[in-house]
Amino acid sequence: MRIAQLANFVGPTSGGLRRAVDKLGRGYVQAGHDRLLIIPGPEDGIDIGEAGTIVTIGSPALASGYRLVVDVRKVRQVLERFGPTSIEVSDKWTMTAAGLWAKKRGVPSILFSHERLDDMASMFLEVEVSDQIHALNRRLARVYDRVVVTTHYSAGEWLSTQARLVVQPLGVDLDEFSPEGVHGEGSPGLRLIYAGRLSREKSPHLAVATAVELNRRGVDVQLHLYGTGPHLDELRAIAGDAPVFFHGYVDSRAMLAEAYRAADIALCVCPAETFGLSVLEALACGTPVVTADRGGARELVDSSCAEWAAPDPVFLADAVTRMATRVSGGIDHLRRSARRQAEKYPWSQAIKGMISLHTSLTSTP
Repeated sequence: MRIAQLANFVGPTSGGLRRAVDKLGRGYVQAGHDRLLIIPGPEDGIDIGEAGTIVTIGSPALASGYRLVVDVRKVRQVLERFGPTSIEVSDKWTMTAAGLWAKKRGVPSILFSHERLDDMASMFLEVEVSDQIHALNRRLARVYDRVVVTTHYSAGEWLSTQARLVVQPLGVDLDEFSPEGVHGEGSPGLRLIYAGRLSREKSPHLAVATAVELNRRGVDVQLHLYGTGPHLDELRAIAGDAPVFFHGYVDSRAMLAEAYRAADIALCVCPAETFGLSVLEALACGTPVVTADRGGARELVDSSCAEWAAPDPVFLADAVTRMATRVSGGIDHLRRSARRQAEKYPWSQAIKGMISLHTSLTSTP
């Protein structure tokens, strides 16, 4: 097969979306398929290597730091030259032109729904936009042959759109993220970690406010944040003089795994997260997590390795306190349980599922 992947809102410091597109694409190549990836960048470029063909289209930078492909003519030209047998679009906002291109030419198309727009919009806007988003999703359902969602939570916004949904969880690299190494036992106080983009849709504000609440209660706690984003100054202001430490973006997977292992608990508290790669990365390192009681991340955990609560700093602080008690009472058991949960989600399983979907679509008359 010749699989074309397209994505906007990816860049050098992107997190889950970039990793998902990269892991799936490399899996396609390793399985013997030709892979094209079209993404935005500071200038036009092409790289052909072990990850397939990666075409960068020069695109303007947004205030958020992301870049956005606006020249759809170039996208069409690249697709025409590659001649895909199917396309996989990881963007609901701005890449619809690629889906229309495929529909016009009879090329099977997949929309990978990485975010839940209705809940995400409610985090940014004070006006009700669910009707508009539902109308957008109905249009997208008519454009694409299949819509892939990663959890049942992320499928929620597609109800009543007649989209042909496929639930396909993502995965975690169980070798990169491993419990083998130095853990944080014996270090003073309670060490928390948040790893992700510092922008509102990921809810780092909740993580910081939870640490502030724990500090207010007199808990000996530290929160270590790994990531960058447009709301860094806001988060520093929320943290005040609480023991919250901002380490910036960490590109090294090995360094991030070390940070997870050094922590007692990982905070993965976004209530609008459609999946939660950071949840699986923490669990794979043997670190238990605290999540919001709603959203995709909640679906990835059970009581053997996690606590959860309503997305409010007071309730999340209660959940951290419950988990801290469990950590002090038997960390080895918790670490084993966390690892076992992560092992349910190897990348090989996600790649196999997506290849099967591409195959079924290209073989359908």
